[in-house]
Amino acid sequence: MMLPTHALMGLAIAAPLVVVAPDFASAALVGAFVGGLLPDLDLYAGHRRTLHYPTLYVIAAVPVAIATALFVTPWLVALTFLFLGAALHCRMDRYGGGLELRPWEGTSDRAVYDHVRSRWRAPKRWVRYDGAPEDLVLSLLVGLPLLVVLGEPFQWLVGVALVVGSVYGLLRRRLANIAPVVFGSVPESVDEYVPNRYKQN
Repeated sequence: MMLPTHALMGLAIAAPLVVVAPDFASAALVGAFVGGLLPDLDLYAGHRRTLHYPTLYVIAAVPVAIATALFVTPWLVALTFLFLGAALHCRMDRYGGGLELRPWEGTSDRAVYDHVRSRWRAPKRWVRYDGAPEDLVLSLLVGLPLLVVLGEPFQWLVGVALVVGSVYGLLRRRLANIAPVVFGSVPESVDEYVPNRYKQN
């Protein structure tokens, strides 16, 4: 799924704290937002493997959540939701398409790497590919209520995510055709950092 959807889902899991524990809502929202984005920082360095830990993020969240319940501080709340947002991100990637330039073709059996079992988990393709119409619908279903529930500056984050996600969804298939042209002409010093999937025509 696309990055804006991950970011919005992160905010969504922390949003109940706006009502339940408003003093810690901002910390939870920041943590969950960062956690929703964190795994995709590996986009150009072993994507869906280097920072994607579908099991380990959950395991890490448990002791931090216990510590948060015992010693409630904004930092612990943020850290708990960071791990939860990252874990949700990895789970969502499993429900999407494979790790390929054109996931709608269904040629990849790699969704996210499972470090515990030392193997790739296969994509379920419930959302066919990042930026697919169903991906955008999911973003809208999650994001529009957040615009109502959350205050500033989080409303701005939601608004930006919805705009970026909408534009990306409209351009997604075209970008797959442009990528090999753009990345095929980068200098040799940069070429080694470009994933092979971006060079495929």
